[in-house]
Amino acid sequence: MICVYEENEKQFNNNGIKILHPLKAKIHKEDNGEYYIEVKDTIDNLEYYQANMIIKVPTPWGYQCFRFTNPKISNNKVEAKGYHLYFDSANYIIADSYVVDKNCNDALDHLNNATDVTSPFTTISNITTIDSYRCVRKSLEEAIAEVITRWGGHLIRDNWKIEIKDNIGQDRGVVLSYAKNIEKIEDKSNWDNVVTKILPVGKDGLLLPELYISISEELYNIPHTRVIEFNQDNIVEDDYKIDGELDETTYKNALIEDLRTKSNNYLQENKLPKINYTVSAYIKNISDVGDTIYVKHPKCNIDIITNVISIDYDVIAQKYISIEFGNFKNKLKDLISNINSTIEEQTTKTIETAKVTLKEELNEATDKIIGILGDSFVILSGSQILIVDTLPKEEATNVIRLNSAGIGFSQSGISGPFNSAWTIDGTLDMQQINVINLVADMIKGGTLKLGSKLNQAGLIEIYDEANKLIGEINKDGFKMYAKDDSYILINPEVGFAGYDRNGNKIYWVDGDEFHQKKAFVEEEITIGYKMRMIPITNSTNTGIGFVALV
Repeated sequence: MICVYEENEKQFNNNGIKILHPLKAKIHKEDNGEYYIEVKDTIDNLEYYQANMIIKVPTPWGYQCFRFTNPKISNNKVEAKGYHLYFDSANYIIADSYVVDKNCNDALDHLNNATDVTSPFTTISNITTIDSYRCVRKSLEEAIAEVITRWGGHLIRDNWKIEIKDNIGQDRGVVLSYAKNIEKIEDKSNWDNVVTKILPVGKDGLLLPELYISISEELYNIPHTRVIEFNQDNIVEDDYKIDGELDETTYKNALIEDLRTKSNNYLQENKLPKINYTVSAYIKNISDVGDTIYVKHPKCNIDIITNVISIDYDVIAQKYISIEFGNFKNKLKDLISNINSTIEEQTTKTIETAKVTLKEELNEATDKIIGILGDSFVILSGSQILIVDTLPKEEATNVIRLNSAGIGFSQSGISGPFNSAWTIDGTLDMQQINVINLVADMIKGGTLKLGSKLNQAGLIEIYDEANKLIGEINKDGFKMYAKDDSYILINPEVGFAGYDRNGNKIYWVDGDEFHQKKAFVEEEITIGYKMRMIPITNSTNTGIGFVALV
């Protein structure tokens, strides 16, 4: 039975405002992706297919509800598309909430309770991985997409219930033979990266003692061998130094073991072709996304394990119309496309701004250098090299001096002073340095100026030893976060104030007054140096006493 409801319905425990008998009703469902219904009916029922109305339909996964978008009218027929109720999560906003060291279940609960208005959803997960996530000005939908990215798992959408599981679907031993017992099949195979034997190359051309790494199975009738270079920046020399001296044997053994591990992982990830099939035929024992299908491929000597990626289901005929399955890693597809677009747009703007600024500064520096090349003179003078702007050297103004102590720059002749220098001990002494990106263990100085160079506000972020953001200084002031997501804020507008995790002000300073919603005093309160309030306890009573001060 297909029922339609008003837009504000929450229970769906009745037949709604009308029982519908549409001409067509097809559901499309993807793993971690789109989930919608397409309905066609006569124009007589147009009033029941208006935007935001909700339709409830029977599916193999129980009754599911979809919210209509704007209908279309064509040849006396109305066509409407409705998205699963899960996508209502896009309408609930999280201003600022910090998930700290939580499993996926707690993270979902935390975010679902942080929306601007009470969320109608319930959340649950069986993923025990511990992670953290700072959610700032995102919808609940975007937040859940980020949770899936960080914690992993598959999204299960059941009306107002949102679940993320580590694994979904079932393995009923379904085996399909390529081009034999599957009809009406669309095949997409990618063999570009298939490899069963590699000659791995590591840092500085490092090779393994055994030279090659290969898998044990005989998968193919022809060899698939490649030379693969691996990045080993994760192995740092400083970690293998003893009293400042590099233990070369231990360091090399660590590189070899890392290269061997990366090689084996690469083989496992690329030993099989990436395949994708779409079948427009009934497949017995397949019921939902995530179900396992074993594919016998004629070019491979073992069954390729795949999973159902998406399905199309005919609600009226109660049968599957199309099943898509493959062995590639699923992406969040449309679920996080908006997030990706936003990030890409912001990143592009930032990069373009940096490119323009850097290009201008490089062009300016280049013009300065190239413009005077014709008037530069190099002099080898004993144990040093002088580069001067005019001869004789005694009359030069701009001078670069190179010797065993370092490089010095002067605009006051060969005798200096050399106000900018790079000395042999690694000290860089400059009056002005423009840096695009700086990584340092310690910065010492008198004045640190941030922002304004690109007409932008400055920013300082503070992280703890676990690389979690605990504070920041930006155009809005100084903010420090507590473990429960509450925070303090200091800026000219609010002065000094504390907020709970939902952004509610709980204490603040107003002029010369201190306000707070709750207070707990351990020992005593003194008022105007005239009176003191103290707790009193005797054998029979507990209370407060007042003491006058003189």
